[in-house]
Amino acid sequence: MAHMTFDLLPALAGFALVSSITPGPNNVMVMASGANFGMRRTVPHILGIGCGFVVMLLLVGLGLARLFEMFPVIRLVLTVVSALYLLWLAWKIANAAPVGSNSGRGRPFTFLQAALFQWVNPKAWMMALSAITLYAPGDSTGALMLVAAVFGIVNLPCVSAWAGLGTQAARWLSNPARLRAFNYTMAACLLATLAPVLVAEFVR
Repeated sequence: MAHMTFDLLPALAGFALVSSITPGPNNVMVMASGANFGMRRTVPHILGIGCGFVVMLLLVGLGLARLFEMFPVIRLVLTVVSALYLLWLAWKIANAAPVGSNSGRGRPFTFLQAALFQWVNPKAWMMALSAITLYAPGDSTGALMLVAAVFGIVNLPCVSAWAGLGTQAARWLSNPARLRAFNYTMAACLLATLAPVLVAEFVR
């Protein structure tokens, strides 16, 4: 099956690019982090996303996804936990302190926090399950490794670009009112990423 994945490498790279660079919880959060804390302090967040998603992709491909088929309640619990956690994160973004503030109202994600976040990130689950189904079907470890490698290579610059956008906007956002409006907008965008997941899970 691995040789079939090599044949589909351009399609796999395109899928990884589109799914990694389009808006989602990770990208919204790193953009807000770049704007509020700067690029340097956002680097651990960026690296945690890339490494965390690759590990998640490998574990799901090695059999973790079968748990959803055997025990559907696990998916429901994960959806509820994800929704509650994203609600909390949206509140944190909306109330993030500006760069240089000593209020302590907000801190950038650490590497470990960003890596663990992938397990409650609805878009990450969608990306992992879709990539495995389309490009690493069956039990081919080689195909799965290739899929993980492609996502690892493509994901980093995509997420970094979003953080860079936030960093570039930081000067314009030096005005407290603009920063507050930006953070509220980012929080709303983060909440909006939940809508398709909740509709798919609870609206039949």
